[in-house]
Amino acid sequence: MQRIGILTSGGDASGMNSAIRAVVRKAIYHGIEVVGINRGYSGFIDGDMQSMNLGSVADIIHRGGTILRTARSREFATSEGKTKAYKNAVQAGIQGLIVIGGDGSFRGAADFYEQHQLPVIGVPGTIDNDIFGTDYSIGFDTAVNNVVDAINKIRDTATSHERTFIIEVMGRDCGAIALTAGLAGGAESIIIPEVPFDIKEICAKLMRGVKRGKLHSMIVVAEGAAGGLKVGQDIKTLTGTDTKVTILGHLQRGGSPTVLDRVLAARMGAKAVELLMDGQANKAVGMHCEKIVSYELETVFKNKKELNIDILELAKILSI
Repeated sequence: MQRIGILTSGGDASGMNSAIRAVVRKAIYHGIEVVGINRGYSGFIDGDMQSMNLGSVADIIHRGGTILRTARSREFATSEGKTKAYKNAVQAGIQGLIVIGGDGSFRGAADFYEQHQLPVIGVPGTIDNDIFGTDYSIGFDTAVNNVVDAINKIRDTATSHERTFIIEVMGRDCGAIALTAGLAGGAESIIIPEVPFDIKEICAKLMRGVKRGKLHSMIVVAEGAAGGLKVGQDIKTLTGTDTKVTILGHLQRGGSPTVLDRVLAARMGAKAVELLMDGQANKAVGMHCEKIVSYELETVFKNKKELNIDILELAKILSI
């Protein structure tokens, strides 16, 4: 292996830059050249690439987002699109590819390998933390900390005005952010896509708190479970309480990555290079029980990562 390519795809996640830095420096340490591919699979098709050296990844470990930028590409889903990308890879002398991204990015990598047999390694980078085979994905810890920071600040206002606040967070199909941040932020109720909820039960809990003198309540809602505005209106209608809604949106994605995300990304990026050096292909890296592991890329699509619902039950107990 003399030259490898690296790209980031799908939604950005804080810690991606730490992974890029690790890939570039680990590869160069072992005498391997690195080609950075800009704007994900879209840039791969367009041949938007450049050689990367030690200086190109200096002072990026603390930065959110991705210096390689990211984009979604419908064309790459076609056979013709993947062929264009492969021709660019051959022209650039790329002998292996590292893809940092989520489920969709991994599917694209697996399909690309199946069609052209260019070795690919997937590095999980998604704030949803919904990739099977790894305990944590790059960006999840930072996103959760962003949400908890927002909850802490909103709580000050909620207490001052004696209000109920509904905080809508990201998570179309997975409630990991809502669940983790809700527990850490002391939310009275957490609404996630994986578990049906009863708005009347939530309202009854709120009113019990009001009767015992509780000054405020915080409810965290994953966007895929229910719209924050709808939940807020329903609660206001059923209880008559002063209810406000905050939709955090893309605020959750950015910011300087946490220590956990920086270290996780560095370890995963280095492992991806090692796998290519060992002649591995069509694999993904992950963390399991504090160890960096590798597994078949296809297992990501054949299995669904289960959310730890015990955390929801604990949150209910602690918020009585």
